[in-house]
This record gives sequence, C-alpha cells and structure tokens, in this order.
Amino acid sequence: MRSFPAELGIDAVPACVTREWGFDVASAEFAPLGAGSYHWVLTDAEGSRAFATVDDLDVKSWLGDTREAVFDGLEAAFDTAASLRAQGLDFVVAPIPTHRGENCVRVAPRYAVALFPFVDGRASDFGEHDPADLPAVAALLAELHGAQPGPRTRTAGLELPGRRHIESALGELREPWPGGPYAERAREALAAHAADVADLLELADRLAASIAARGAGWVVTHGEPHAANVMHTGDGLALIDWDTVALAPPERDLWMVAGAAADADAEAIDYFRLMWDLKDLAEWLDIFRRPHEDTDDTARSYRGLREVVASRDRWL
Repeated sequence: MRSFPAELGIDAVPACVTREWGFDVASAEFAPLGAGSYHWVLTDAEGSRAFATVDDLDVKSWLGDTREAVFDGLEAAFDTAASLRAQGLDFVVAPIPTHRGENCVRVAPRYAVALFPFVDGRASDFGEHDPADLPAVAALLAELHGAQPGPRTRTAGLELPGRRHIESALGELREPWPGGPYAERAREALAAHAADVADLLELADRLAASIAARGAGWVVTHGEPHAANVMHTGDGLALIDWDTVALAPPERDLWMVAGAAADADAEAIDYFRLMWDLKDLAEWLDIFRRPHEDTDDTARSYRGLREVVASRDRWL
C-alpha cells in the first residue's frame, strides 16, 4: 500500500517488533509498496535489516468476514508458509516467529503485523512475468504444488471471496453511497454496467460448476505468483507474500504463467483469471461503501473498479 495506514500511530510497528520479536529497531522506514499490505524496512543498531508487513483485517475478505476470522486466516497462511519452508522449499520467504513462536500478532484491533527476513534482490512490477522467466517460475510452482500442506493450510474453494459485497452493491444502486469521495463515482460506474457485472457472476458460476464436476486434484497454491511477488536473488528465485496460500486446483497459480503450463485446464485458467478480477471488484466496492479518504490507494482502486465493471466484452 502507498498510503500510511489509518488508525495506526507512527511508532506502533517498530515498538511492536521490538517487544514481540526482540528486534531492537534503531530506524524504521515506511515503504510505499504493493497493493495488499503495508510495509516497513526496519534496521537495528548493528545494521541488520528486517521487513515488516501490516495487514488491514477489515479488507481481506478471502480470509473471513470478521476481524477475528481474518486474523485466524492470516495466522494459518503464515503458519503454512513456515511449514513449506521447513519442508525444504527454500524459495518460500516465510515469517520469522516471535519469541512465543507466533508468526503474526495484533498491533491494533484493526491491524496485524508479521516480520520477515530482508530479501536482497529485485522484483518486477505487478503484472505478467518476463517471458524469459516463465520456465523458472513454472518450475518453482510445480515444486510448490507437489508439497505437503501444513496442519493449518486452508482450502480456497471455488466460491468468489467477498461476493456478498458485489451483490449487496448491485442491490443498492438507487440510493446514494455516503462512504467518502469515491463512493458516488463507484456507484455510478457500477450502475452503468450492472447487467454486465451480473453476467460475469453467472459466467464464474458456470465455470466453477464445470471445474467441480471434473473433480480434479487440489494442491498447495500460492494464489498470487505474479511478477511483483517473485524476487530474483543471488540464490535464485524467491516467492513472497503468502497471505493467499491455500489448497486449490493448480490453475489458481498457473493462469499467471499459462504460456509455460502446457498441461493446465483451459477452463480452470479462465475461471481463476476471472476470479482475480471479481475478487478485486468485491474488495474495492467494500472499500468505497465504507468511510474512506482520497489517497493514492483509493485512487488506484477506483481506476481498477472502472476497468473491471466494463470488462464484459473481454469475457463474453
């Protein structure tokens, strides 16, 4: 995320990391990166660095409907990453446990913090992989898909996370949305394409039913292995951001490297590609129908919402 998290004091994260992990923070730099979590680069007095992530428990609908459920899902995801690392999957950038063995803790009622090793390398921008990287990324995913799930690995299922936000928004288009500066613009954009969005939901349902009927095997999937989550390091590729890890059909990952996954199910590829757009739409509608401010993050979300609601012709 690019904007500093609301309701969180500037010293809250360094103080939490020092207290819970024993990492004596000498300097803390907020890093405006990514779109799903907030990030800090922390340095101790000896110059060692660590990377802290903070997750907003109000906006991760794929993990649960309440803050407690989302925090439990986040714990399970990070526990799974630690389990994968322990199995010998060295490309998994797993969290560092606290002195009590926890992989994330609450830093405030709305936020959870996790600490990771600082990875010295480079990642590409969000989006498609460089074609030259596809074989290596596909091989990494094949190794992940052959791993054993951890004791707390959740199952993603074939339901659309946050679908209720889309359906609720579609049902409340006649009344103004008072959430904030983007609320009315979001309502108008959705209203202009309400029938199109309903068609996309029906398409997702048909694809999900077809995939379920075939009963293909499910594997451990990352969920978001796009170019920005694959880092190039001196030791090879590293895969970061594990809050979406779950058991699912392999195409949940493979649609992002479809050109290098010859044995992938084409219909499942389409389903998870569409699911990606609709999941984002659900999250954006939830944001704009609640109190919000005009920030770089909300501006980017509004642009994304406009693109997705107008995407019917790309699918149907």
